[in-house]
Amino acid sequence: MQKFDLHKGLVAPMDRDNVDTDAIIPKQFLKSIRKTGFGENLFDEWRYLDSGFPGQDPQSRKPNPDFVLNQPRYQGASILLARKNFGCGSSREHAPWALEQFGFRVIIAPSYADIFFNNSFKNGLLPIVIGEHQVNKLFDEALAFPGYALTIDLERQVIIKPDGEELPFEVQAFRKYCLLNGFDDIGLTLRHADKIKAFEAQRLAQKPWLAHTLLT
Repeated sequence: MQKFDLHKGLVAPMDRDNVDTDAIIPKQFLKSIRKTGFGENLFDEWRYLDSGFPGQDPQSRKPNPDFVLNQPRYQGASILLARKNFGCGSSREHAPWALEQFGFRVIIAPSYADIFFNNSFKNGLLPIVIGEHQVNKLFDEALAFPGYALTIDLERQVIIKPDGEELPFEVQAFRKYCLLNGFDDIGLTLRHADKIKAFEAQRLAQKPWLAHTLLT
């Protein structure tokens, strides 16, 4: 998982409440057994005017020019500004995969669905919670100023606006530690790789038959 410390990025404002995970990555794209390739189908039913299906060439699609992520001023955005209860609906982990693979590193919203919130941290996304009044002000500024960008300082736990104003946010210490160091669940386990190898070597010395493979 990519480390997260200081991130500056263009902001894309998605002015919708209760964005559910089926809107983030529709169900027909969950058939893949890979953990990659979901970014091209992020918000598929909103980004395109035609119906999408797995394996389709994105260049053959008809983009919806009115959707925020298709507008030229938001191309390359890496910070998604959202409304309350973002990520509600089913618990699919593909939702944060799709957001991250599209290029988002940060989401800012007043509230999230619990499972989506937890899944985001485990997949390198930083979901920031700030007050609705603050979110409203960020929406106004993002819409008013093309190229509106924010800097996210995870170590200091602040959002830095273009004028230098800082908005503090809370993040649980263990989640912050994992993001700062780029540790997903596997990475956390591999911190103890030497101890694991030593245990396996000792176990095989005591029980050598465990190393045998049955031939069929």
